[in-house]
Amino acid sequence: MSAAAAATPVLSATGRRKTAVARVTLTEGSGTITINGRPFEDYLATLQLQNTVLAPLQTVNATNRYDVNVSVKGSGLQAQAGAIRLGIARALTISDAELRKELKPHGFLRRDPRMKERKKAGRPGARKRFQFSKR
Repeated sequence: MSAAAAATPVLSATGRRKTAVARVTLTEGSGTITINGRPFEDYLATLQLQNTVLAPLQTVNATNRYDVNVSVKGSGLQAQAGAIRLGIARALTISDAELRKELKPHGFLRRDPRMKERKKAGRPGARKRFQFSKR
């Protein structure tokens, strides 16, 4: 490991959404985003998902200041994007506590508590009931 690499601060944080878990690492750089070893645009194909991930960086004007490396697993792409967004926001607050004031009003530091409801015994799903037959 070179002296320049050791001097570069590495910020890491975890974001979760539904069953998705994202481990985010921020390093000083040019703004490249890598998700599971793939370019950010390839992994998240739609513009909506890309904007979800970029939102905390754009809020604090840091899109080209950090390289973002993400390892994410579980759930679907929408939940993974939400987990990545939370992880990036948490890592940014570790780098500078003053950024918390900018990120908090937008809800980037809040973990979304909504989860899938569990299936109940004697039913086909969480709430659905089996078809009732009178005769």
